Formats: sequence, C-alpha cells, structure tokens
Amino acid sequence: MMNMGKMLKQVQKMQAEIARIQEQLSAERVEGTAGGGAVRIVANGHGELLEVRIAREAVDPDDVEMLQDLVLAAVNEAHNRAKELAAARMQSVTGGLPLAGMMG
Repeated sequence: MMNMGKMLKQVQKMQAEIARIQEQLSAERVEGTAGGGAVRIVANGHGELLEVRIAREAVDPDDVEMLQDLVLAAVNEAHNRAKELAAARMQSVTGGLPLAGMMG
C-alpha cells in the first residue's frame, strides 16, 4: 500500500497541473459557426464567449427567428468545442478519472 506522504505529493502535483491547464484554457480559443459562417462565435477554453460576428446578409428584419436560431446554433457549437477541449486537456492529467466540479 502506498504511503500517505507519497500519495499526498501526487495529489498536490495533480492539483498544480490542473490549475496550470485551467489557466491555459483561458487563453485557448474555440469557434462555433452557423449558416455557412454567417454567424461566428469565439469562446475561450472555459466556454466563455469572447466574440460574436454576424454577417450583414444574415440580418433580415422579416426573419428574426432564423437569425436567433443561427446564433443559438453557433453558441452551442462553440460551447461544445470548449467542453471537448477542456475534457481532452484534463484527461491528460487525470487519466480519465471523473473530477466533477474541478473544470469550472
């Protein structure tokens, strides 16, 4: 059985690595698009939205619902890509262990 001191050091090392990855995720960028690029969302690796770009041709005052759908689809895509990126980065540290609540 592993001694407690060694196990504690391993846990501390893992926590430090997770903190480093969390910091890196703040600088990472992911993108979600919809409507053939008419709507483009940029988020960081935590899923926080950083940029929203909407092409002029996507703005039709007579069809606001379509623009709303495009924005929603692009936001969801960016959010999902951020989750996938964060999970991939964390898996390298945790070896696939589920660490609920540690990913922000």
